[in-house]
Amino acid sequence: MKILHTSDWHLGHVLYNYERTAEQKSMLNQIKEIIKNEQPDAMVLCGDVYHTSQPSSTVQTMFTDAIVAMHEACPTMTIVITAGNHDSGTKHEIFQTPWRAFNVHSIGNIDKNNPESHIIEVPGKGFIVAVPYAYERTIPDGFFQQLLDKVEERNTNGLPVVMMAHTTVQGCNFTGHDNASETTVGGIDSMPHEALGIGYDYLALGHIHHAQFIHGTDHRMRYSGTPLAVSFDETFNHSVSIVELNKHGDAPKLTEITIENPRPLVNLPAQGTASWDEAKALLKELPDDLPAYVRLNVEIKNKVLIGAMEEARNIARGKNCRVCHVNVTRPEQVRNKSRMLTVQELKNIPPLELVKRYASDKKHPFDEEMEEMFKEVIAIIQQEERK
Repeated sequence: MKILHTSDWHLGHVLYNYERTAEQKSMLNQIKEIIKNEQPDAMVLCGDVYHTSQPSSTVQTMFTDAIVAMHEACPTMTIVITAGNHDSGTKHEIFQTPWRAFNVHSIGNIDKNNPESHIIEVPGKGFIVAVPYAYERTIPDGFFQQLLDKVEERNTNGLPVVMMAHTTVQGCNFTGHDNASETTVGGIDSMPHEALGIGYDYLALGHIHHAQFIHGTDHRMRYSGTPLAVSFDETFNHSVSIVELNKHGDAPKLTEITIENPRPLVNLPAQGTASWDEAKALLKELPDDLPAYVRLNVEIKNKVLIGAMEEARNIARGKNCRVCHVNVTRPEQVRNKSRMLTVQELKNIPPLELVKRYASDKKHPFDEEMEEMFKEVIAIIQQEERK
């Protein structure tokens, strides 16, 4: 069985008030061409199809048009889509019935009463176990293994088994994710890979934007990463993965295919920081015809930059680039940790981190029990948003 593994399309994402429809359409068209050339047996899209749980009708139309075009590029291909933490699980399932005419299976929520609905058979090729994002406490104990055991009963011909999940796995490289830690990335607590069961030949993961295999899983567990950068910190290759499996038990063979961004995200300087004058000089040297989003990474010591964005945009006037942000940092020895946050910085901080900072400022203890209670509240709110 040959599959195209992708995730985290984040359709509808807006970068510093710049809408990105042209780039997203280019990404979708490149994936369609890859499908046309590779003729996979299945495509697995592992969550975060949209950037928000309430995408506009224009964004939803872009998605549906793309899926139909991908089906037409390879009519025999099975398409399996699962909801991520940015998606509305309920909305994913509204059009399940008409999607079947295009061999598309859209799984938005965990169905405890009908676990078989999470198992999609690719006739004569293999099985796909599709698990959407869900708050950890709402997932039945042993659910992943339960599904894999059911597949084992049905898989009498030794066909390959692929499982899909949208979560944080311990040991992943979370480069590019703001305010991530070893235990939580994007608001999702990490879990040991053993908790995802045994019996799959390849576990297709979504959520982490950096494409990678998980160490210690014999190259059977992989994040495909996002095919289009969502932040300036994603300074790595963006791609989709072609995975080939001969039979159940065999190791997967992987080919990574790069997705080109017609308007890349450019850091000035490319690594580290520069003084304000050095950053402005780099911006002046940027080719006039280069289509790009630009972030200036500036380190200052004692002074405050006033009117920096206006000055940067004046320098870029006449160029094809879009200046998005002046990212100011200070040396560690003079940085005031209790300084006022910018609106953008505030948006990037997870709610749990904010409440921990608040408790610390108020000299109030914030123990594990309080943390779990807060996580439950956030999970309830997120679940309501996803409906």
